[in-house]
Amino acid sequence: MATIPECAARPATITEILPGRGRYRDEMDCQIIHDSLHARKGWTIPYLLWSAGSAAGYGSVAVGGPWQGNPTIFEFYVEPAFRAFSADLFRALLATSGAAQIETQSNDPFLTPMLHAFASSATSASILFRDQAITALPANGALFRRATEADDARMPRQSVEPIGDWVLEAENRIVATGGLLFHYNRPYGDIYMEVAETFRRRGYGSYLVQELKRVCYEQGSVPAARCRTGNAASRKTLEKAGFVPCGHLLVGTELQTGSGA
Repeated sequence: MATIPECAARPATITEILPGRGRYRDEMDCQIIHDSLHARKGWTIPYLLWSAGSAAGYGSVAVGGPWQGNPTIFEFYVEPAFRAFSADLFRALLATSGAAQIETQSNDPFLTPMLHAFASSATSASILFRDQAITALPANGALFRRATEADDARMPRQSVEPIGDWVLEAENRIVATGGLLFHYNRPYGDIYMEVAETFRRRGYGSYLVQELKRVCYEQGSVPAARCRTGNAASRKTLEKAGFVPCGHLLVGTELQTGSGA
């Protein structure tokens, strides 16, 4: 039986893990929803992974923002030559970082297997979507346009999403707002929108998503979206506008670090 090389993890700087992060992004080839966390000062602790004294990859733990007091592994990448030792490298990362949970998108081929191997409990927080089809939904009398300063006093009260840079106007009222977020990995742009409560179920939401997709493509970007797992209305709105589910945001807890994991 072959001897498993000694695996270790040590705290690093963001600069030290940048080459590995570039390879991670290339292999993911999709929207990475936690891509911006490293840019937020004090929110993450990166680690370099080692196997028999050779650099083998990196891991990242979120410790700020909503993860404060609950350190969470959100990135894990192993270089191709060391992937036979992924579980041992992950075990070393767990032991060194003291992470309490794992958060990953299910289409991540590196961290998702570790979640299923090391977490006793896993739940889906959000559904992730990619664009599948160009649609031709009707405007239903609405006008899609950029928001202006003159619109500020007319904006509907939003219960979930922020006021966007784009609006839908109908019946002399602003009935919906939306926009694009680019704090994920380029070229992906995350679509968000909200329809005023009294104007829902009229097709405005899907039409707004369709037009925001068009704007995203015209800017040379790739539209993406997500919604809470139990939000059936948002899911139907996105699917009607041509999006399809491509993964889930998974949270794994009750981590097991023993050699039998």
